[in-house]
Amino acid sequence: MFRNGGLPLLTIKIDRYRMEVCVPVEFVWFDVGYTLLYKAREALFAEVLGESGILRSYDEIDRAFHAIDKRFMREFPGMLGRSSREYMPLYIGLLCRYLDIRGDVVAILNAWIDAWLARGLEWQAYPSVEPTLAALKGMGIRLGVISNWDRSLKSILERCGLLGYFEIVVVSSEVGYEKPDERIFRSALDSARIAPSRCLYVGDNYYDDKVGALSVGMECFIINRFGAFGVEELAGQTIIPDVSGILPRLAESRP
Repeated sequence: MFRNGGLPLLTIKIDRYRMEVCVPVEFVWFDVGYTLLYKAREALFAEVLGESGILRSYDEIDRAFHAIDKRFMREFPGMLGRSSREYMPLYIGLLCRYLDIRGDVVAILNAWIDAWLARGLEWQAYPSVEPTLAALKGMGIRLGVISNWDRSLKSILERCGLLGYFEIVVVSSEVGYEKPDERIFRSALDSARIAPSRCLYVGDNYYDDKVGALSVGMECFIINRFGAFGVEELAGQTIIPDVSGILPRLAESRP
């Protein structure tokens, strides 16, 4: 186990040369949506389908949402960050196709929109998030957020009990740039006064998160709850199941 001045170390494997490079990690940055927080949309969609006499298991629906999310990230970059009016018809159409649902998809779309607006699902933290953030803080690592979000983000993080963990929260709607634009990452680095080589970024969207992080020289881990499913094109990338997956990759610091 490598040490450097008591700092936790990130081991990066360079397969071409079969080498390992240990980089001191001082700062971990996070994406928010479906990295730290989620909405319980799968259960709601199951209810919508059930009201139309269509039965699909929670697991089937969970995997379907995941597959369509990843397809949008890959084929329609940035669209999921726009108004739902722009992407929801296509999204629900692809979701129904994935689930082999035939018939009046427009009726399902309308029922979904009505249910979504009526239920008002709130963002909530994944169970592993707060323990992981607390563990990282206990290791002396600084924490921050770089997110494509509107100005509600900080209040949402506060409601979820997470805001206090973060030294810096950089939001696209406040700085005027969205991931993967390198300028939002540089804004974060400038605010933290830290070199990108001393940072790790964690997110669920390779095309926004890793592409953007690498553009400024920052390492990035990608979260994918289903292993390689939905991100088969990312073979060779560092994939973790949730945020707690970064802890085994950081060497524990000694007093």
